[in-house]
Amino acid sequence: GGGGTRLFTRKTLKKTLRIFIQVAIISNPVNSTVPIAAEVLRRHGVYDPRKLLGVTTLDVVRARAFVAEAAGASPEGFRVPVVGGHAGVTILPLISQAATACGRRVSPGLSEEKIAALTARIQDAGTEVVTAKAGKGSATLSMAYAAFEFAKSCLRAMGGERGVVECAYVECLDSPVSGAPFFARPVVLGTQGVEEYLPLGPLSASEKQGLGKLAGELQSSIKKGVEFARTLK
Repeated sequence: GGGGTRLFTRKTLKKTLRIFIQVAIISNPVNSTVPIAAEVLRRHGVYDPRKLLGVTTLDVVRARAFVAEAAGASPEGFRVPVVGGHAGVTILPLISQAATACGRRVSPGLSEEKIAALTARIQDAGTEVVTAKAGKGSATLSMAYAAFEFAKSCLRAMGGERGVVECAYVECLDSPVSGAPFFARPVVLGTQGVEEYLPLGPLSASEKQGLGKLAGELQSSIKKGVEFARTLK
């Protein structure tokens, strides 16, 4: 094109995409944008599910802060897996597995009512921020922090550090939800993206119910993303 503008041909795009070690997507709605990206990459013959990750770290950061505060523990090193998706009811914090840096489980000290309230707050935290800002902004600072946390973990793993675990929205053959091939879950990161897909572990009765509740919404979001991608030229 004029003015030195370079247009990417399909051949050039393929060559460019192959140099990426991994692609992390944080743009909402993550439940749909990751399937969109997967379809586009697949169309160009460069899709590797291990290298495409949806960033759900903001949910993990919020769960860590809220649950640690409720348990009277330090958020430093605190762990709460958050699985499912990255919007509303699809966000499922596994509070029964929440533990301090030394491995002490905190759920025995939390009532079912408290756990239900914490789950709802984690799911609706984005709305809470918008309300606090009177509609004049959203959770931009915490989103930036979450992106930094995830990127740092990716770089550590790419640098050869072993055992780097993060929750991420990924495509997996053994998704816990039938009809939802994309699912946020703990994964081990490596030099080439996802090295291992970790199991969810034991779930409480309420978490099993939450897994059932999120299925329809997650399936619908994935379907919308795939259908939209197929309209792209």
